[in-house]
Amino acid sequence: MQTVSHDGRETAYRRTDFGHDAPPVLFVHGSGGTHEVWTGQYGRRENEYPAVALDLSGHGDSADVDTAPGYETLDAYVADVRAVVRETGAELLVGNSLGGAVVLQTVLESDVDPAGIVLAGTGAKLTVHPDVREWLAEDFERAIEFLHGDDMLFHDPDPAHVERSKTSMRDVGRAVTERDFRSCHEFDVRDRLDEVDVPALALVGEYDSLTPVEYHEYLAENIPDADFVEIANAAHLAMVEQPEAFTGAISMFCQRL
Repeated sequence: MQTVSHDGRETAYRRTDFGHDAPPVLFVHGSGGTHEVWTGQYGRRENEYPAVALDLSGHGDSADVDTAPGYETLDAYVADVRAVVRETGAELLVGNSLGGAVVLQTVLESDVDPAGIVLAGTGAKLTVHPDVREWLAEDFERAIEFLHGDDMLFHDPDPAHVERSKTSMRDVGRAVTERDFRSCHEFDVRDRLDEVDVPALALVGEYDSLTPVEYHEYLAENIPDADFVEIANAAHLAMVEQPEAFTGAISMFCQRL
């Protein structure tokens, strides 16, 4: 892991390139996650590009921030992305779930100007069910079990993937995970999608019930230059369940760019 200093804190990230000299692709994880959710992407020697995966503030090896849930937290996460982009020269941003919201917010509210963005398992508005918000505050284990139920984070996963995901969420902790989900709940840029002035790819797992297919169709229809791809036999964490199909879609998007 490497770190970059910014705004009085350290943000950690992992970079792999396997000898490639193309501009890096930066991967941004979702709520309660870390950079390790992208192992199937940054660990592939077949990649035609260097891969960078960061830990947002308070996740993994990155220092935390004292921010209120919502746009204050999202702005802090945008600062993390901006710092890693400046440090690594990443030109394509890939965000899953909360990470997709952070990527959209980065394009809309910062001076980061990527060549393109991939919005995976996310949406222009990310409503979180009130039961989930209550469980995150009062019964964290119940929230974890619910999120790992059928066609939530996973469709038909290897049990080891499920256990790693649960462990990651527990390690990030209740407070940060709740902050993530509450920030998602406040996020809404439906009326600003026409301001996204870079090419985009809306990428979704076929069985994703947390951010369904129609969320991504909406992104593709309302962002001026956007494509849509559905990944078969996957749910919210399609990059974990179907890493080859997920990475293949990104590679095709890179070729288009």
